[in-house]
Amino acid sequence: MIGRWLARGARAAPGARLHVGCGRRPLAGWINLDRQRLPGVDRVLDVRDGLPYRDAAAVYAEHFLEHLTFPEALAFLRAAHAALAPGGKLRLSTPNLDWVWETHRPAAADGEEAWRRALVANRAFYGWEHRFLWTRPLLAEALAACGFERIAFVAYGESDDPALAGLEQHPRDPDSPELPHVLVVEAARGAFDEARHRRLAAAAREHLLAHLSG
Repeated sequence: MIGRWLARGARAAPGARLHVGCGRRPLAGWINLDRQRLPGVDRVLDVRDGLPYRDAAAVYAEHFLEHLTFPEALAFLRAAHAALAPGGKLRLSTPNLDWVWETHRPAAADGEEAWRRALVANRAFYGWEHRFLWTRPLLAEALAACGFERIAFVAYGESDDPALAGLEQHPRDPDSPELPHVLVVEAARGAFDEARHRRLAAAAREHLLAHLSG
């Protein structure tokens, strides 16, 4: 799995900014990547087969990570790490499992509202081809385990780096700074920590993957 995600023989792209899973929202000045041939897509590829670039300045993916299984997500983070130049920036946005839990808990309602909340909560997990939802602590640990440092959760559209500000385009749901409905995180490429990655992968096998069929 990891070998194919690291995309051996990837092309050098010094200073490039990679927009992964751009869909119908390509960004000017970025290399827009998607598995579908859509208007504005610069290269059609499924990044589950690798991210074939090196020495990029930035990788950005909005509402992408939740469409990957947990092992695929870890592999993608490693691939993004490999695609970036030392110190290069990664910015991700993904639905916040804590927001789903707090705003859709069936136990917090009665009667019809309770069972409606149960349906809507399951939509967050299984709608739109979602595969896995993240919390802030788990996403931070995954990033650190895949070699990222200076991990910072930021507000929608905001960044200290002008190249990463104002990128988000998906609609927002009512939330608060303390409980955002979408997690937006930035991190810089650091040194890969093999032992930390092994610990996280082992925990995922014990607590999640060993209980899944197939």
